[in-house]
Amino acid sequence: MQQEVATKTTRNNRGPIPFESDASYLKITGELPRELNGTLYRNGPNPQFDAPNAHWFVGDGMLHAFHLENGRASYRNRWVRTPKWQAEHEAGRALFGGFGQKRPDAPASLTDGGVANTNIIFHGGKLLALEEQHLPTEIEPGTLATRGYSNFDGAIGGPFTAHPKVDPVTGELFFFGYNAAGPFTPALSFGSIDAGGRVTRFDRLEAPYASMVHDFIVTERHLLFPVLPITGSMTRAMKGRPPYAWEPDKGAYVGVMKRNGAAKDIVWFRGESCYVFHVMNAWEEGERIIADVMQFEEAPLFPHPDGSRTDPDKSRARLARWTFDLAGNTDRFQQTYLDDLTGEFPRIDDRRAGLANHHGWYACANPELAMFEGFSGIAHVNSKGERLGKYLLPAGDTISEPVFVERSKNAAEGDGWLLAAVWRANENTSDLAIFNATDVEAGPVALVHLGHLVPDGFHGNWVGA
Repeated sequence: MQQEVATKTTRNNRGPIPFESDASYLKITGELPRELNGTLYRNGPNPQFDAPNAHWFVGDGMLHAFHLENGRASYRNRWVRTPKWQAEHEAGRALFGGFGQKRPDAPASLTDGGVANTNIIFHGGKLLALEEQHLPTEIEPGTLATRGYSNFDGAIGGPFTAHPKVDPVTGELFFFGYNAAGPFTPALSFGSIDAGGRVTRFDRLEAPYASMVHDFIVTERHLLFPVLPITGSMTRAMKGRPPYAWEPDKGAYVGVMKRNGAAKDIVWFRGESCYVFHVMNAWEEGERIIADVMQFEEAPLFPHPDGSRTDPDKSRARLARWTFDLAGNTDRFQQTYLDDLTGEFPRIDDRRAGLANHHGWYACANPELAMFEGFSGIAHVNSKGERLGKYLLPAGDTISEPVFVERSKNAAEGDGWLLAAVWRANENTSDLAIFNATDVEAGPVALVHLGHLVPDGFHGNWVGA
């Protein structure tokens, strides 16, 4: 049965946990689907040492791996051993503060503040931990040992997005990077990597201003780059003011270019100021591009340039639809909210990435709480953004991004499961919850019980056996 959440809570699950562990046989409630054979990898910030005034976004990456096989479950977690992690481990203290800024007492020779804490994907035979300011970090599957940065045989350089997109037809991976010409610069890099792991393109374009570009949009024939007003400023950073801040007067831009086109041919559409961390999906309808996103009226987690907070009532995301007219009738894109439910971390059946999808899911929040205090359930929507179902956790519990896993290679869209980590507030432990993807209201079909918590993180993906 669905259970309603309480209206108030004072606890959250930001962590961190101070250990690495292995658990070979985890207790299971219900029955794990026998078709689930593989590993759910999750990534998120888990600082090794406290750093004064450090933003939650910049904690050291920690990987959590739930391996499911023949109805059994095991678990392993490891820090990503970046150069920053290694240096701080040897020093026994924090050497960096926020967004790659070194502390005054850090060694002058130490320059790499990468944390590899945002996502983890498998492509071209490599398991890669990602964050948006550095190259991918290769991870050994199974053991979670860190192998080091991967530049694909020297074919790419600079920052690499935590949200690459894979074309389900060609197997190509598309990526971008902001701050491509250095910290707080408006240059964006972009490119593609084929299914075998070979870089087929690496290029650069200029954005209207320096922005935190967390996600982007890929359809069958186009790439879209949202430049939204969380702005980056070296001048602010040098003066001890917010390096990234909300400046709505800059306006919202989305650059549209053909996948095989030149950077000089990009067309910039304008819209009302907003912020989007995550895109659910996008597709083409004749001379239009439709993109479903989780849109904020004002950015959360980042202040105005003077340090004042944004409006918490506007700093919550809701499912919205962007529409772009490629026929040249207007340079404005339409922005329409599809629901009033607060949520984030949207996912689809990735076999429909860049194509019209009929199912989508996202972590939804208790509207009585501030954004990012914890997501308390899962919403299931159709191609119009209409709600097909909603599941809410018991009072105080929170849930991670739901990851879809198809029942089989040839299963219909949406026929499969959602996997999500759930924090139990009363016990301060976590479960892996498995839902029937088209019947989330029925609750989990199985729970894998872990003896400790998995802190709120960012993203993860399933890698089949």
